[in-house]
This record gives sequence, structure tokens and C-alpha cells, in this order.
Amino acid sequence: MSIVGHFINGKVTDIHSRLQDIYNPATGEVSRQVAIASKSTAEEAIAVAQAAFPEWRDTPPIKRARIMFRYKQLLEEHADEICRLIGQEHGKIIHDAAGELQRGIENVEYACGAPEILKGEFSKNVGPGINSWSDFQPLGVVAGITPFNFPAMVPLWMYPLALVCGNTFVLKPSERDPSAPLYIGQLLKKAGLPDGVFNIVNGDKEVVDTLLTDKRVKAISFVGSTPIARYIYTTATANGKRCQALGGAKNHAIVMPDADMENVVNSLLGAAFGSSGERCMALSVAVAIGDEIADQLVTQLQERMKSLTIGVHSDKNNDFGPVITREHQQKVCGYITSAEQQGAKILVDGRNMKVSGYENGFFVGATLIDNVTTDMDSYKAEIFGPVLQVVRVKTMQEAMDIIDEHEYGNGTCIYTRDGEAANYFADRIQVGMVGINIPLPVPVSYHSFGGWKNSLFGDLYAYGPDGVRFYTRRKTITQRWPSANLREGAEFSMPT
Repeated sequence: MSIVGHFINGKVTDIHSRLQDIYNPATGEVSRQVAIASKSTAEEAIAVAQAAFPEWRDTPPIKRARIMFRYKQLLEEHADEICRLIGQEHGKIIHDAAGELQRGIENVEYACGAPEILKGEFSKNVGPGINSWSDFQPLGVVAGITPFNFPAMVPLWMYPLALVCGNTFVLKPSERDPSAPLYIGQLLKKAGLPDGVFNIVNGDKEVVDTLLTDKRVKAISFVGSTPIARYIYTTATANGKRCQALGGAKNHAIVMPDADMENVVNSLLGAAFGSSGERCMALSVAVAIGDEIADQLVTQLQERMKSLTIGVHSDKNNDFGPVITREHQQKVCGYITSAEQQGAKILVDGRNMKVSGYENGFFVGATLIDNVTTDMDSYKAEIFGPVLQVVRVKTMQEAMDIIDEHEYGNGTCIYTRDGEAANYFADRIQVGMVGINIPLPVPVSYHSFGGWKNSLFGDLYAYGPDGVRFYTRRKTITQRWPSANLREGAEFSMPT
């Protein structure tokens, strides 16, 4: 059985403290194994990155950018293989994997602008013969800890920008689907990146804690669940590191009485069930304003959900595939059961989904639950599965209050034809990313991604302009060269 190894100093190695099985979630069978690193292996990767930093820091930004241009081309040339690896280990349908990869490539494109984004600022003659300027300098060794649900895209949120800013990088991807991150990481070497500048270490909490506590690591980027994000942030900052830790979500869509219902239904189907709901931006709650619009919504959703197709990643006609593990399948089904027990109405039940030829796969069918209330366990939690819940309220303000009171504030949207209502919602809702008739308001690469409340720990969002600030430190230099015409006596007051 093949082993997915680490990538350290430009070479793949399968040195390990133990091996962990990797499953094909469509079949339920072990497909390969991943090498789980020990603390010493993680420390080796950090040491290699630290050794590579001085030369990489002094590499001109334009040369770093040229490597990213070649990297972008390689990612596009090898897209089919990358998507195949994502599908085999995550279960994501090939068209969804292609979309994931494209959104990652867009961040590489942004990183290609390194000479522009790192230009800094200059002011001439701030005083007699005095010039002042600021530039943005790299931190050193930085690390990323990424989740299973986007094995290509989320790493590409992090290291392309970190690298063009002059840092060296250690990536700890999810051990559940590590093949795609390893494959696309190796393409960096083909693009011309010097050995040691980028490294990958597969592991568990031992590796994570090593990255969090080692003094040579200056910053940590993380995407995952809120409890782990909180742990990552508190541990990293306690050890003097800069940290951005993106956590969980419970994204609501307000459906106004004037909404275009066909657009709403189409949007909710894709946003709730795409990628089996395993997205931090998935729309998992529809808040309908009034029983009339709620009845229309659930009736049309039920009808459209009959045509959804679920199956293996390689069939592009499928809408979505399995969830990541047997344990997660049981967890998602448990939330559906709890909603039923607590008084909600299961209109479409995906708990006993079986796919012909893949009966042992980790499938959960598209599920629609009506009459959900905010005190139910299924409402409070991030289910992270193909489950759409409908909450009924009487007014838009009541809907906004429900959203604001939830512990998460990642993404939200409103469906309406009323510009005044849309602007009011966008301006006042306590959520970090807002869509207006847009179900998945994921910012493009030249903006930045992040939520509010317990969806983000740290002050800076991921990628885009905030990413540049996260991976650099501002240094301001004030300069005057001595001149016979500018010589002054001693000054004891504050210079002005």
C-alpha cells in the first residue's frame, strides 16, 4: 500500500512515528496511508525553512513573482490529476474540485503581483533634507495548518502570498486527504522554488503543538473548527506568534417576501448541498419572513431535491458525494435525529442514503428540515453536512436578531428585490461576509476572507491585502545625510 509522505528540503520522505489510514469516502475502503511525523521531523522542517530564509528574503520580489507565474501554469497543466486526488480522498465531485482549485489559483495570481503589493511608501522632505519611507519586510519561518474540506484551495490561500512576501513556509495539511497538498507542493519545486523554502509535514497534535511553540516559527495561519481555532490562537499568541485562526460557521440566508423564488431555490440547493455541505461558507439555515413565503420555499425545495444526484467523484453528472469519514456521517445523521426529537419536521430525510455500487460509502442524502427553532441542538451547531434547516419568523428585524445572536458570524446573505432592505441588512448585520442575492459571498483573491465573532480569532483576514499585512512587518526609516547647509545645534525638544 502506498504511503503519503512529507516534503522537506525539496525531497519526499515517508519517515514516521506511525502510519494512519486514508479512506476513499465513496467506497469506505482504505486507499493508502499517510506518514504521521514525530516532533523531531517537524523540527527538521522548521530548521530547513529557517536555513533557507536569509537567501530567500534577499531574493528580489520580481524573481519570487516569476516563480509564482510558472507555478500557476503548472497548477493549470496538472489540474486533472489534482482534482482526481481531491476526489479520491475527499469525495468531492470533479466539477466541484475544479472550482476549488480555480479559487486557489486565483490567489496565486494575486501573489504574482509581489512587486506591486510590496512597494511600500515614500515621503520626501518630511523635514529639512529629511526623507521617510516604510517598507514591508518578511517575518521569517511561518506555518499553515489546513482543513480536510479544501485540501487544495485553503493551502493556496496561505503559502503563495507568504512566499512572495519573502517568508519560508511549513504546511501541516489535514491527514485525512494529504495527497493533493503534497502533489501541488511538489509543483513549486518544478516552478523553480529553492529547496527548503516550502515544506510539508503530515501529522497530528504533536506536530501542531511543535509549530505553535517553536520559537523559530513567527506566525501561524489556521482554518478549521472553532474549538481548535481558539486553541491555536491562544497557544500561538502565548508563545509570541502572530496568528490568524479561522473557525466555524452557521450561515443564514434571509428570504424576503419579494425575493425571486426561482433564484432562491437554485441558490440554496447549491449553497447548502454542494460539497456535501462541508464548507465553512455553506448556507445551512434559510430564515423565511412569514409563513406564506416559507411554505412556497419548502414546497419548491422538496420538488427540486428529488432530482439531486449523489455518488462517486469521477461522475461529473453527480451533484455531490460522500462526507469525509464514517464518524462524520454518523455525527451528521445524529443532528438530523436530534432535530426530529426536539420538534422539527423532517421534510426530506437523507439519513439512510445508499448509492448503488457504493453501499459502504459515507453518504448522507440532501436533507430538508422545517420548523427549526433557535434552541435546538441542530440549529446551534455547525453540522457540516448536506442539511438545510428552515426557520420561520415574522419580520426582517427578527431574522437579523437571530443571526446577530448566533455565536458564529462567518457569512450570510439576503434574497430581496428591495435595495433599501438590502443596504440596511448589509450595513447592520453582525457578520463578516455578506451576500445580496449571492449565496456564497466568498471574496475574490484581491479582497480578504474572514468572519466575525467566534468565526475568526485574530485581527487580520486571510489572503488579499490583509494577507500581505499578516505575512510582513512594516518598518519605517527616516533619513538625513549630513550637509554643511543643514547642520544644527543640539535639540532637546521633541523633533517636529
